[in-house]
Amino acid sequence: MKRFMVAAVCLTLVAGVAYSQNLNKEQKRLEESGVVMQEVLNIPDTIPHDLLEKAECVIVFPSVKKLAFGIGADYGRGAMVCRTGEKFRGPWGAPAMYALEGGSVGFQIGGEATDLILLVMNDRGMESILSSKVKLGVDASVAGGPKGRDASADTDAWMRAEILSYSRSRGLFAGVSLEGSTIRPDDEASEQVYGHAIKAREIVRGEKMSVPSTGRNLVNVLQKRAPHNESERAASDK
Repeated sequence: MKRFMVAAVCLTLVAGVAYSQNLNKEQKRLEESGVVMQEVLNIPDTIPHDLLEKAECVIVFPSVKKLAFGIGADYGRGAMVCRTGEKFRGPWGAPAMYALEGGSVGFQIGGEATDLILLVMNDRGMESILSSKVKLGVDASVAGGPKGRDASADTDAWMRAEILSYSRSRGLFAGVSLEGSTIRPDDEASEQVYGHAIKAREIVRGEKMSVPSTGRNLVNVLQKRAPHNESERAASDK
């Protein structure tokens, strides 16, 4: 019996290694986005639950790095997940891949990579990000978000912002300003994930899009933590 159990464990480990080796870099990045989201939501002073419930989309950029030593500009790739349904009242849907360029997180220490999480809080912010390249602070308003389970989400600066942003670096988690950074759909990366050419809007607003296996953890984490859209707009449409 013991030999059988050891053999089963070994087979499971081998299968896991083989699965990981068969993933391309964008599929691995999507998996990593789910891990980052899960870890951040388990931090005691994490994103306030009521803000997550009001968000229409969430973007995760794992391991954002500076383009070159001594240059403030940052570059990262990640995934965006939005609620489904005409009024964003449905469950969280399939992820589209996105890129972050320019600006400066200003939170990195010694060149260490930083994880970024953005909450898209309304239709205007979502439409801007779906349509084309968006410069934060110009094409869409952005603010460093509050943190902590008891933090109030009603402060004017946070209520007015179309996008709230957070960073995690060396275990430190905080709201961070991303003004000057640019976000754009990364259609080439989405093609690597889905196996065929597809636009971000088709993924996010496609009612029959299946969630790829590498994106299930990210979607499941959001669905478990914030299954319903509790924004005032969604409530008024019920």
